[in-house]
Amino acid sequence: MGSELNFPGTTEKINWRTSIAMGLLHVGAIAAMFVFEWQALFVALLLYWITICWGIGMGYHRLLTHRAYVTPKPIEYLLAVCGALTLQGGPIAWVATHRIHHQHSDKEMDPHSPRAGGWWSHVGWIIRGEGNYNKTKQMRMKRYAPDLAKDPFYVLLDTYHYVPLIVLGLILLAAGGLPMLLWGLCVRVIVGLHATWLVNSAAHMWGSRRFDTADDSRNNWWVALLTFGEGWHNNHHAYPTSARHGLRWYEIDFTWMQIWFLQVLGLVKSAKVPKLEFPVTRDKAA
Repeated sequence: MGSELNFPGTTEKINWRTSIAMGLLHVGAIAAMFVFEWQALFVALLLYWITICWGIGMGYHRLLTHRAYVTPKPIEYLLAVCGALTLQGGPIAWVATHRIHHQHSDKEMDPHSPRAGGWWSHVGWIIRGEGNYNKTKQMRMKRYAPDLAKDPFYVLLDTYHYVPLIVLGLILLAAGGLPMLLWGLCVRVIVGLHATWLVNSAAHMWGSRRFDTADDSRNNWWVALLTFGEGWHNNHHAYPTSARHGLRWYEIDFTWMQIWFLQVLGLVKSAKVPKLEFPVTRDKAA
């Protein structure tokens, strides 16, 4: 997909520090295939669920960015720490980036639109200098995430977002040696990054459109499976503050299931869910 629009960062130089870090993680993930252990795989899967479902889906995205539900501060902070373990930046930068995306979705100021190219929307925007919205400057953070910028905990976590991952890496190395480190950190982080990036790229290029939104968002079932429900992206762009993204019975949304379970336990309140009578519009294949 192409566009004559001026998307931010597309002409900036490569951010070599970020690129080298990503490259080393990919090398570590490949190396993990030569030291396979079942226990290390199970730990990686468990951490994938905790970091992508709890950290990104429940924490960074539906709670901190869109305030789709309310939960006690200790649980909110725990989910944010889980989000930091994905190596997707701190909570303030992540939330600011995503709010910019919603405000300018598939328009000039969208940090990761496929209209600037599929590769750009998937990873190009991450490895470019000023185009890297994970390095959002302080003023932009305060503008798009003023609620988090006022909280000392989030300011600290955003500044030192890499520390929880370092601590986890040391624990994995001590508990299971190199196989545990490579699987629980390198493989798990790389798969989690690409799965999340697919929401930015694939879920704006391939899938069905139930709602006639002003952007290119799609409902993509395989991205939804990889991300515990984040792939029902057209639903999300139609109702961004909804805690539930899978709006029909067959749209599996594990993240919503866990929010609902916490609601049953009394640990979640005010979960927002749209009241819809289907069919809203005819599902349109991309």
